Amino acid sequence: MVHGHILLLTFPAQGHINPALQFAKRLIKMGLQVTFATSVFAQRRISKTTGAAAEGLKFAAFSDGYDDGFRLGNDVQHLLSETRNNSSRILREIIAASAAEGRPITCLVYTLLLPGRRSFALPTFKEQLEKLDSANPKVLVNTFDALEPEALKAIQKYNLIGIGPLIPSAFLDGKDPLDTSFGGDLFHKSGNYIEWLSSKPESSVIYVSFGSLLVLPKPQMEEIARVVCRSNRPFLWVIRSEEEEKEEDRLSCIEEVKQQGMIVPWCSQVEVLSHPSLGCFVTHCGWNSTLESLASSSVVAYPHWTDQGTNAKLIEDEWKTGVRVKANEEGIVEGDEIKRCVEMVMEDGEKGEEMRSNAKKWKDLAREVVKEGGSSNKNLMAFVEEVGGCF
Repeated sequence: MVHGHILLLTFPAQGHINPALQFAKRLIKMGLQVTFATSVFAQRRISKTTGAAAEGLKFAAFSDGYDDGFRLGNDVQHLLSETRNNSSRILREIIAASAAEGRPITCLVYTLLLPGRRSFALPTFKEQLEKLDSANPKVLVNTFDALEPEALKAIQKYNLIGIGPLIPSAFLDGKDPLDTSFGGDLFHKSGNYIEWLSSKPESSVIYVSFGSLLVLPKPQMEEIARVVCRSNRPFLWVIRSEEEEKEEDRLSCIEEVKQQGMIVPWCSQVEVLSHPSLGCFVTHCGWNSTLESLASSSVVAYPHWTDQGTNAKLIEDEWKTGVRVKANEEGIVEGDEIKRCVEMVMEDGEKGEEMRSNAKKWKDLAREVVKEGGSSNKNLMAFVEEVGGCF
């Protein structure tokens, strides 16, 4: 077993923290110590759920300019600038301190791509790729060989190494997916949704969640509400508290919605997706949600920005585990279109059966690749052994 110290730096967003913590967990199981660096706010939240139980895991924090949490309306450019500057400084400090103590950190893992709208994300992507061009790097990717074989081989100048899916192994095995020593929720969870799910028939619940960043316009929220109220199916809908802070932002049929299903400000997604009552996942197709859906259920794909359109295409056309909604000229997905897609996924017709069969196939493959001898496990072991000579 290799012994050494990894410094793992991640952008302070939920979709980066979750896989980074799972990555840390796998490194620790291989005998490595991990220092997990993220923003002050994120570190405060996740350290409460990891605590002393995460043996081998230490935390370091940098300021992203919003130590009380980034909120809607805050300056995104300021967040990116402060994150870049302060994370670079703390990295230098940690590396220097470790070297002075005689235990240098010789492997640095950086979560590269930042979330957000294309208008400000693309220059950041371009800058990061230019740095990679001059570094001749090995890039560890949260995917697996069988899932994206052509993509992993397509970029010849980078050595892309699939080590995913970086989701809880218990989730893949069908066991209790909650790993309390590696929790990373940035939002407070509702406390009674599991009991509610357990009261519903198998494969009956529509789960609606658009991640930790996206805020849907009011007309789109109303269209979704109209569908779930008329579907005659139970549903669990994640509406973050900041999305309904103003009176004018609240759904016009909120009471009817609450009678038909359940609205929560946040939940453990892997817990919901692994529940037997789940029948359909309506998602924005962030990469985390995309990977988690492969290991759970069929999908109604509703992408919005950055990689989500690509992920939705993979879901519908390549992996065939779901169907993508079509928006109208104003960019709104109308209720009838959402209903069409939900029914296609959940009903017992040929298309629905095909999607459920494909979802099971990918879940089985995802389970195998992270086991000892699986492709992702072997890829990560080989990487750790290669850099082990630097420890």
